[in-house]
Amino acid sequence: MKNAVFFIIGAICGAILVAAPKVAAHLHAVLHGGHGAAPCNSPVHTEETFAFTANAPMEQVAPLFGADKERVWAPGWNPQFVYPLPASDEEGMVFTVAHDHLRAAWVNTLFDPKNGMFQYVYVISDALLTVINLKLTPQGDKTHVEVQYDRTALSTEAESHVRHMAEGDRKSGPEWEKQINAYLSSRNN
Repeated sequence: MKNAVFFIIGAICGAILVAAPKVAAHLHAVLHGGHGAAPCNSPVHTEETFAFTANAPMEQVAPLFGADKERVWAPGWNPQFVYPLPASDEEGMVFTVAHDHLRAAWVNTLFDPKNGMFQYVYVISDALLTVINLKLTPQGDKTHVEVQYDRTALSTEAESHVRHMAEGDRKSGPEWEKQINAYLSSRNN
């Protein structure tokens, strides 16, 4: 009798495991306006990395990657701080940035200038989400800077925009290097 009970329980569990993916696909399709188990398209997601060398030691370069301090070397960069006020570069800072006719809400999720680690996350509602990771590594009197942009479309209308932004991300290293080194050079003169 005991073996029969275990067999029945095992058979029921097996049937649930076999049916669960089909049921989940059906529920997903129904909840998202589809019918049956129609395949859903994956959102566009891009990951681009670039690197460059800043011509100063890390302790001079790292603070320049705070949202407020970036204003001194990045033309057109004008974050509007929500927190903290007055503006201060620190972990958890929240600000908005104009992107053409849209506004992006940004938050800093990692701010560690001493170890050269930074992370920003921003979202443009119903369009895209971006995660930016920066890793700075000392190289004597210079600093190696690596920047990674991960972007995800939040709507099908934003997919081409995300792809276009990824193309720009891929090519950004030389421009960032030129801008930050021009600032560092002017500061040292």
